[in-house]
Amino acid sequence: MVELHEIEMKEVDAPSGSNTANAPTTSKDEKKDANTLTLDDIKEQVRTIEKAVNSKEPRFILRVLRALATTRKRLNEDVVRRLVCFYYGSNTSEREILLGFIQPVSQSMDVDTGKTNTPVTTNEKQLVSRPQTSRARAVALPEVDLYIHLIVLLHLIDRNSLKSALDCAKRLVDKTSVLNRRTLDLLAAKCYFYYARIFELNNMLDTIRPFLHSRLRTATLRNDFEGTAVLINLLLRNYLHYNLYSQAQKLVLKSVFPDHASNNEWARYLYYLGRIRAMQLEYTKAHQNLLTAIRKAPQQTAVGFRQNAHKFLITVELLLGDIPDKATFKNPQLKRSLDPYYQLTLAVRAGDLSRFKEVLDAFSDRFQQEKTWSLIIRLRHNVIKAGIKMISLSYTKISFSDVAQKLQLDSPEDAEYIVAKAIRDGVIEASINHEQGYVQSRDIVDVYTTREPMNAFHQRIEFCLKVHNESVKAMRYPPKKYQEELETAQERREREQEELEYAKEMADDEDDF
Repeated sequence: MVELHEIEMKEVDAPSGSNTANAPTTSKDEKKDANTLTLDDIKEQVRTIEKAVNSKEPRFILRVLRALATTRKRLNEDVVRRLVCFYYGSNTSEREILLGFIQPVSQSMDVDTGKTNTPVTTNEKQLVSRPQTSRARAVALPEVDLYIHLIVLLHLIDRNSLKSALDCAKRLVDKTSVLNRRTLDLLAAKCYFYYARIFELNNMLDTIRPFLHSRLRTATLRNDFEGTAVLINLLLRNYLHYNLYSQAQKLVLKSVFPDHASNNEWARYLYYLGRIRAMQLEYTKAHQNLLTAIRKAPQQTAVGFRQNAHKFLITVELLLGDIPDKATFKNPQLKRSLDPYYQLTLAVRAGDLSRFKEVLDAFSDRFQQEKTWSLIIRLRHNVIKAGIKMISLSYTKISFSDVAQKLQLDSPEDAEYIVAKAIRDGVIEASINHEQGYVQSRDIVDVYTTREPMNAFHQRIEFCLKVHNESVKAMRYPPKKYQEELETAQERREREQEELEYAKEMADDEDDF
């Protein structure tokens, strides 16, 4: 029995050893490195662009641009170099220009043939996968040329090679300026975005303003909805970067933002519009725009955009006299960046002027960097009003000298003026005795006997209806569905008759069973 057991173990061990010996060879043949997989994905995207040009369907190009963020994370010098050499094998001048933007990976790379340090078998598979004529035909399309050029530009931005990226962006935009093809609209809009981004990183944003205006006129005349939306947002960002709020307001009044723009562009536009209106004291409209911008923005990504939008939203809510929801400050993605605004909210809510000054002294540099300083310094009056409200709830009768002392005001006369304005604005229910110098609070009125509950419900219902209307407008339908012929009455009757006969046959089969 023991000998049989030993024999069985030997028979099992023999094939397992042979499998382990052959396993590395099999895995080496089948496994591809990450660079080759990334290159294959980009080739597939190029084929999708070709399909979009041949079928004149921009939704295929839109699908490629949506995957651009994922592709960008996987780019490296080897991938970009192999991509340029693969598609620009016959176009030597363009290949040399694009490769000139990229620093050499290694001295052993043969630029003329496009060979890299990868095994020979991998390069042979790439060359066999697509003939030279097919590659030349693909890169001859302006859409494919722009897309490859855009990938090179993104690689330069990620490498922080700003000087090379600036030259690359200028050459890219020069290509888009001389072309007039509707299939280029989405790609050109993306090129304008990164063109402005390069100038912003080089602190030269003011130099491209005339160019953006000229392209906006051209995009408007051509009914290029995506390009118009991107260029309007770039100009608004340009103006707000230099605090030119009046020029930004004029641009908003004299331009029409396209309704068919993407959600991302709508989110940017509403964010800039909210900032402009907040600076012009239109806090209600600013709050509406900022809230809609946050709702339209991507909820899982675009963390930086949502952080900036929430900073302005919290500031505007405080200026409106409201207290932001505490759950906003507990969001893991927002908690760290919103900590100064949480301290600010606590100071405004308590009506503590000394604490408010401490927060301003501690975070003044950060508020100025985030462009919220000019709005936050307006909150001093709101802090005083909150303090007056707390005093009115705590005391039925209090002198103006005590009010001035609690609110840290300069004199009782200042306290009297501020209390009188609070009464006129409806912040507190009280009466002033000027002769004896005190303020007396009235009895608290039941809020349900006033119109406040109805106004609150009206505001919520209006918001829900607005969300519903925007959702209906944002619905997408399959393209060119309206061109399909509808079935006639005779065809409908025949189809119903066939369905009825088929149902009878199924019932007869069940009976036979």
